[in-house]
Amino acid sequence: MPQESRPLAAALWMGGAITGLVSMAVAGRAVSPIHDTFEIMTWRSLVGLVLVLGVALPAGYGPDIKVRRMGQHFIRNAFHFAGQNLWFAALTMIPLAQLFALEFSYPILVALAAPFLLAEVLTRQKLAAALVGFVGVLIVAQPWAAGGFGLGTALALLAAVGFAGSTLITKQLTRTAPMTEILFWLVVFQFVFGLILAMADGHMTWPTAASLPWLVVIGVAGLGAHFCLTRALRLAPASVVAPFDFLRLPIIALVGAAFYDEPLSAAIILGGAIIFGANWINIRTENRSKRVAMRQQNATS
Repeated sequence: MPQESRPLAAALWMGGAITGLVSMAVAGRAVSPIHDTFEIMTWRSLVGLVLVLGVALPAGYGPDIKVRRMGQHFIRNAFHFAGQNLWFAALTMIPLAQLFALEFSYPILVALAAPFLLAEVLTRQKLAAALVGFVGVLIVAQPWAAGGFGLGTALALLAAVGFAGSTLITKQLTRTAPMTEILFWLVVFQFVFGLILAMADGHMTWPTAASLPWLVVIGVAGLGAHFCLTRALRLAPASVVAPFDFLRLPIIALVGAAFYDEPLSAAIILGGAIIFGANWINIRTENRSKRVAMRQQNATS
């Protein structure tokens, strides 16, 4: 936890994160008729590489970028690349609010997998949270409805699996690697992966006058959202930051209704709220465990 919690400042940074993520969704919809997902990832990552080097080198963080831990970087970015491509694909198939609600399920997957990959304890509370989250996913996906569980829903859920895998490896990396190194290899691997797959069919669509501004928005918004979220978590505990992150759902629902004539579905909002509640249980459990561990450490010291 941060030594000094500053919830107001954290809320302002989360406003930046939400703006970035919503902007990336809108921009992704705008370029999807011109570029496939591999091309979007290629150009997005190129913009990100320019941003990372343009900020890190003048600020003196260049020495943090080293060729090390390449196995972890490769696996982390393979998961992230798969998740992000699936996310961009689902973006054009299902309502924005449904996509964002299903994306919220990835922290639950992280909590379930962490005991096996990060040696964390799988408690009854985490299992209960996973069950609650699964109920929320069912309400959002509505597999019982006619056409409720389609390809877009499946891709969104698979994207959450990709984001969960990326998060788990990132947790391992952050124990030893500086953020500049993680971000640098993120954009480098994503660019290489995207370029190879975009050229696999022998055709590469270059940015057009119509798509270039949107591709820049995707690159800036993606990195900007990540930076803002990181800053918010440094200023306040996750239990404070998470409710602000959940505001993404009603905001993107309003964007979908206003610009894409997508219906404001009560089921999506309700299911998203239940998924958020499951994540909240995990966050509260984790914070409680940290406090207990700190008290025990202070008692023995």
